Amino acid sequence: MFSKKIILVALSPALFSGFASAQSGNGISGVGIPNPNPVVTQNWGELPAGREWGSTAGVDIDPTDGHVWAYERCGASSFGGGVPINCDTNPVDPIFKFDRSTGAVLANFGGGLMQTPHGIHADSEGNVWVTDFAANADGTKGHQVHKFSSDGDLLMSLGTPGQAGDSPGQFNQPNDVIVGPDGSIYVSDGHNGQGMTTNQAMEEGRDTGDTARIMKFAPDGSFVKQWGQIGVRHGEFRTPHAMEFDSKGRLWVADRGNHRLEIFDQDGNYLESRYAFGRISGIFITNNDLIYAIDSESSPTNHVGWRNGVRIGHIDEDRVTGFIPPFERPDRVYQGTAGEGVAVDASGDVYAAEGPNSLSWAGGAFTKYSTR
Repeated sequence: MFSKKIILVALSPALFSGFASAQSGNGISGVGIPNPNPVVTQNWGELPAGREWGSTAGVDIDPTDGHVWAYERCGASSFGGGVPINCDTNPVDPIFKFDRSTGAVLANFGGGLMQTPHGIHADSEGNVWVTDFAANADGTKGHQVHKFSSDGDLLMSLGTPGQAGDSPGQFNQPNDVIVGPDGSIYVSDGHNGQGMTTNQAMEEGRDTGDTARIMKFAPDGSFVKQWGQIGVRHGEFRTPHAMEFDSKGRLWVADRGNHRLEIFDQDGNYLESRYAFGRISGIFITNNDLIYAIDSESSPTNHVGWRNGVRIGHIDEDRVTGFIPPFERPDRVYQGTAGEGVAVDASGDVYAAEGPNSLSWAGGAFTKYSTR
């Protein structure tokens, strides 16, 4: 499929000696790692007439019927506050439910409520949760988390509309949301840390109110606790971009700026980390505890040599056993470009949500990678 030669990148003995010896193939470049989903369907999913795909970062599987929940940013290929096209200036319905087999639209709602959707989660009761990452120009939308019924009724909103902050009642760029086994609500908050590459920059970020935290709420939306700040130590983050729970009830956080996955118990106690999966934007953990981690941001300037794509492994090991390769992108020589969100259905088919880095190369907001 690819026209460019893949360059092998040597593993660092100090950081990856256990990883290298535990597998055949190279988990950094993907060379020698099997691809379990070789059939690529670009521009997957129907789009209502008259609309163009915008970027996205979110996709999930409905646990009750197995279909695909996702969103697109109302035609915006760029990202964040201040962009000319967003879900405030173009208030079409951004949230979709797609038939996983045909890509047909089963539901579409949410118009006029958000500015920049970022994270999405389908809970066990059939509700859909979406984070609204950035504020609109009027300061009346954004920096919130919204809960919808499967029919699109707004059931709950957390945060102060359009107002960023670091208090328990406010969010500052909420990245993702997930509901825990007991119904508690977890929000990963703070996007700016990934660009802070010196101790001074991180200190300044903390001092000015930038966040990098996990916030926990009771099922009724009342605040319970929070943990984490901008930093590189265990239990700290530089952009907690996505979250998932495994079968053991542990919370996994994609700490994108620190190129790792961090694992916590439901009270926020740090347990362990994984380092073999790249600069991770999105994660999905299957019922049999396979983790799918999608790398959309490794590049020649921020994570040299690491190839974009979906890395697959078991939760009990820090090693890659499967690799779904990216699309090629000339300015990311040998590294390519892939989406930000990832989800896996009951058949093992993988759905990627294409972000600003990959949208034009993928040809649409969603790509499906089938097993056959």
